[in-house]
Amino acid sequence: MTTAWITGASSGIGEALARRLAATGRPVVASARSAVALDALAAAAAGRIRSHALDVTDAEACAQAVAAIEAEAGPIGLAVLNAGTHAPMSADDFSVATARRLVEVNLMGVVNCLAPLLERMRARRSGHIAIVASVAGYGGLPTAAAYGATKAALINMAQSLKLDCDRLGIKLQLVNPGFVKTPLTDRNEFPMPFLMPVEDAVTALVAGLAGNRFEIAFPRRFALLLRLLNAMPEAAYFAAVRRFTGR
Repeated sequence: MTTAWITGASSGIGEALARRLAATGRPVVASARSAVALDALAAAAAGRIRSHALDVTDAEACAQAVAAIEAEAGPIGLAVLNAGTHAPMSADDFSVATARRLVEVNLMGVVNCLAPLLERMRARRSGHIAIVASVAGYGGLPTAAAYGATKAALINMAQSLKLDCDRLGIKLQLVNPGFVKTPLTDRNEFPMPFLMPVEDAVTALVAGLAGNRFEIAFPRRFALLLRLLNAMPEAAYFAAVRRFTGR
């Protein structure tokens, strides 16, 4: 089996996915900023996971990481670009610094990894890339002015690249999780509908990666609900969001 590369693999969905894929015998390289957390993950996997510390906001480091991983572990057959962060931001605390940080990590972090991956996969005319966005990118939600904007951009980017990737022999998928119980969502101070255990989320993700659907969304009922909300006329959408969120 070809190597799987997972970014944002020090915790949450990325860590659980790395463990799940490694358990099937697939070679896995896990990346995140925390070398300590990655080394612990690799040690617990008894050599089935390699760690490669990486700050995805550094474009040159991302290019070097792809080159190093392929030199050491062989061609990257599957890349799950999962690195991301969240910070609430509304009109009350609108911040250039917060918006820039989320754009650099959530959006540019994917761009920085995509560039070297696409270059190599184009040359091979094969490969599989999964871009992890969020159902928060479907439409505007309270306190998600920065986070939702980055995820909406990822959705648009993935959709824009899909036909090109099909032509080039590259399988491109979009992953839109809802609320999954991770250290990131543990920070939230509001009710999270359809909150999903991380292992259940990874089961849905692995099944989606094995299939041919462009979008992998979970929990499916929550994703469908948000899609229906966003299909409403704007006045009805805002009224529904106010009702459900109390904003």
